[in-house]
Amino acid sequence: MSFWEHLEELRGHIFRSMIAIVVLASLAFLNRHIIFDTIILAPSSSNFITFRMLCKFGHWLSINSLCIPDMHLKIISLKMSAQFLTHIYISAVAGFILAFPYVLWEIWRFVQPAMHSNEKKYSKGGLLISTLLFLTGIIFSYFTIVPLMVNFLGNYSVSQDVMNQISLSSYISSVVSVTFAVGIVFELPILVYFLTKIGVITPDFLTKNRKYMIVVLLTVSAIITPPDMFSQVLVFVPLWALYELSILVSKRVYKRIQKEAI
Repeated sequence: MSFWEHLEELRGHIFRSMIAIVVLASLAFLNRHIIFDTIILAPSSSNFITFRMLCKFGHWLSINSLCIPDMHLKIISLKMSAQFLTHIYISAVAGFILAFPYVLWEIWRFVQPAMHSNEKKYSKGGLLISTLLFLTGIIFSYFTIVPLMVNFLGNYSVSQDVMNQISLSSYISSVVSVTFAVGIVFELPILVYFLTKIGVITPDFLTKNRKYMIVVLLTVSAIITPPDMFSQVLVFVPLWALYELSILVSKRVYKRIQKEAI
């Protein structure tokens, strides 16, 4: 195929991906109450499932500090068009998340003709794993990091004379950015796989820098969680497990590369 034929093929994949995103975003737009009341704004309530489970677990351990008091978080809209524009923005984000597996599949369909038969076989597994890791990161962030972050930042005060009134745009921006960031972080094993395959990193490099990464993960966990050890561990352990999984992936790829070199 010529360059223009490739470009025409790519345009078809992009067009179908955009159609999927628009359709799912439209469904999200029409289900405003589910998207906002049940999902987006839910972590701002002390009745959120994560807080209820933490409280029950705290009672079991006789640790009352795990029960989150009423947050009284006031979310306000400062501009006349803010709520409508936020509605459109969140619908687009929801459409992309829901369509992500299909978009990834369209990307794979575009590049797979250039792959060898063994590469196609492994890429199918990578496609599934990449999708599962991203969605797992989204779910993990939403049920752990986001509510803990909202509770900490929403109730943090430098003085009793200063009352928090969170703007809708600020709340939405924080929730979406953190959720997407963690979803991307969960793609770390896939990234490590490709970086190891092209020789940028090695298992020894990841192993030697493990202690520095642990410090970084502990610091991040301490910043975004309330000042109790359990919440910090709740966030730290999955991130650390993800890093350890990346080391195992790198070791496996590195061994395969060495065998092929022999």
